[in-house]
Amino acid sequence: MKNVLIAGANSKIAGSLIHSLENEYNIYTLSRTELLSGDNHYIADLDSLPDIEVEFDGLVYAPGTINLKPFRGLKPDDFRHDMEINLIGAVKVINKYLKNLTKSGLASVVLFSSVAATNGMPYHASIASTKAAIEGLTRSLAAEYAGKIRFNAIAPSLTDTPLAERLLRTDSQRESSAMMHPMKRIGSSADIASAAKFLLSDESSWITGQVIAVDGGLSTLKTK
Repeated sequence: MKNVLIAGANSKIAGSLIHSLENEYNIYTLSRTELLSGDNHYIADLDSLPDIEVEFDGLVYAPGTINLKPFRGLKPDDFRHDMEINLIGAVKVINKYLKNLTKSGLASVVLFSSVAATNGMPYHASIASTKAAIEGLTRSLAAEYAGKIRFNAIAPSLTDTPLAERLLRTDSQRESSAMMHPMKRIGSSADIASAAKFLLSDESSWITGQVIAVDGGLSTLKTK
């Protein structure tokens, strides 16, 4: 079986992805805390990543932030924090396991952007800037490692995960959030995980350098 490394394995999306992959891949996981299950789990932070002596056919970087504030309420440290987790963290993990990936022949790396990187949304200045940087990183690395490692990103809209909990606390918040999407529902972790699974698989072997919107149509459709 192929080997895949999932960093940020305690996120809800990562959990859905692990569940969907467990019968098809040898799964290696990284997080800052213990997982409920998993034989190949490593507890580490981004400055003490472990040496793992296996070939990786896939890598998913799943940590993320949702830091929504008016611009006047954002401090430079807010931008630095979001960049450190989303962008710099991805850079550290990819760099650490680059040799593991190149041994595969044609490995696949999956990163996460956001619909806010391309759609202007109020109160998203910090996270949108960070995720736009992820998109640039995705395309640049896809070009640099073309034919050796595939790099793609998924750009979700609002998804029902603990990160979005404060945005979905009430029935009215859930209803208004669902109705702003052409598909009239909020995304689930399984929606995002299924896209990541596809990008890891050989079925997507001719796809690289892409940012794939999994957003209920929000970024491209207008139904009213």
